[in-house]
Amino acid sequence: MSIAPGSLREELQDLPGNSAFTRLWLGFLTARISTALVLTVLLGALHTLAPTLGVNGWEIGLCATYLLAAVVVRAYVPAPAPGQAFDPQWVSTIGVDLIAFAALQFLQPGGITFSPLFALPVLIAAALGSTLLALGTAAGVALLLLTDAWVQALHTPAEATSRFLQAGLTGIGYFALAFVVNLLAARLAGEEEAARHGRRAARTQAQVNALVIEALTEGILVVDMQGLVQTANPAARRLLGFVEAANKQPFALAAQPGWQPLRELANHTFAEHRPQWSEVALEEEGESPRRIHVRTRLTSPGDGQGDNLVVMFLQDLREMEARLRTEKLAAMGRMSAAVAHEIRNPLAAIAQANDLMEEDLKEPGLKQLSSLVRKNAQRLQQIVEEILDVSRARQGAGSAAEMLALDSSVSATCDDWAMQTRSGSRLQLSLAAPGASVRFDSDHLRRVLVNLLDNALRYAGERPDSIRVSTRNANGQASLHVWSDGAPLEPSVQRHLFEPFFSSESRSSGLGLFICRELCDRHGAVMGYERAEGNEFFVLFATFDKMAA
Repeated sequence: MSIAPGSLREELQDLPGNSAFTRLWLGFLTARISTALVLTVLLGALHTLAPTLGVNGWEIGLCATYLLAAVVVRAYVPAPAPGQAFDPQWVSTIGVDLIAFAALQFLQPGGITFSPLFALPVLIAAALGSTLLALGTAAGVALLLLTDAWVQALHTPAEATSRFLQAGLTGIGYFALAFVVNLLAARLAGEEEAARHGRRAARTQAQVNALVIEALTEGILVVDMQGLVQTANPAARRLLGFVEAANKQPFALAAQPGWQPLRELANHTFAEHRPQWSEVALEEEGESPRRIHVRTRLTSPGDGQGDNLVVMFLQDLREMEARLRTEKLAAMGRMSAAVAHEIRNPLAAIAQANDLMEEDLKEPGLKQLSSLVRKNAQRLQQIVEEILDVSRARQGAGSAAEMLALDSSVSATCDDWAMQTRSGSRLQLSLAAPGASVRFDSDHLRRVLVNLLDNALRYAGERPDSIRVSTRNANGQASLHVWSDGAPLEPSVQRHLFEPFFSSESRSSGLGLFICRELCDRHGAVMGYERAEGNEFFVLFATFDKMAA
């Protein structure tokens, strides 16, 4: 039998109970036990009921011994690897069968012909052995039959021709049987190996698919025609509001009223037999509706050959918009940084030329125009530096920072700012974090605080306490707060406060708050805004240590 000796043997050893050859082996062993039992009972009955037929006790003992050997092999001998030309286990099966059946055939107790029993060892050799073993076993059986015919011909010469003819035809039949069964076994071996490799590939693909689906940030639901969710990955369960996203138990879309749009979309997909897409709002108790973008696909075309399932792909529109906005901002930032580098040198030349020209100007009108050029050049230079600061802040992320005494740093910065802007009368300072130190670069902290103070001054009133700067140390969390009494910000402005190039004023670059947040992120701090009877920006620092008073 043409079987690869190594790979198939390993496959069968991996799954012995599931191999067709293992089942054949057990079936043949059971057939040997049944045959031995029938022979023992038959000869015993003939010996008892018909003593004249000449059945001896030792012939019954031969059958009983064969029965015992068959039972021992069935109980203790494991299945051999198929396709081998010879194996020691074949001696305990084919060899024992040939000896037992040959002895009975030569003795012929009770005048019974036992030649049909030789089919059992021939079948075992053909089904489980190689082609050589199968044909060799058939040849051995044919020689035994011819030998028996020769022995019988010595006693009855008149029947010699018929006996030799019968033995020859029986031997040819066993040759044909061995050849055909061996071919069928070889085909079975090939199909079993192909099925095993296909099953392994399918199992691997299923594991890969499961891993990919579990890791996807996009939610996936598999829904049947009854609205029962057969499969849902963790992302989908989170979108549906499950507390435990790893729970894999099936559930019905009708279980929650807020999921009704998904059920309707699945029903529409089943009815139309084509993909659908829609934007739905999932109601959540105590929260605003979650906007979801949903795409559906059918697993089968509805031809009745299998169960129809709808695969639903869910995406949170807020996350999609945030990713799109981040990508746009990143592209805009790269382009702006490149443009800023190109603008800086010509701008410096313009400013220098204007300064040189201003030294020779005498007329007031021309001096006013030169001053206008100088101011706008300075404004452009500031915008260029702010754009480049964004890139520097990102490139320097993760660098080590010094430990600063929060109150003293804030106090020194506020004093300098009040002196430069002449706004000390409107600034109220409240330092309530004595001894707290934060990990922050001193220049960066100064820049953050000055930017927040400039914004507060732009919108604050004229009262003495219209701008308040305070530090706090609550429950081990140091924080900095800058408050002003300006008009409340519109919700549309609040949503985009920390985005680059966004500003409510036409003369602002829209980079100040964005750079402040970038610097805070760099040092592990959190920057935010809240409306508290005014506009308040706050910075929550990552860590601080208690310093000696």
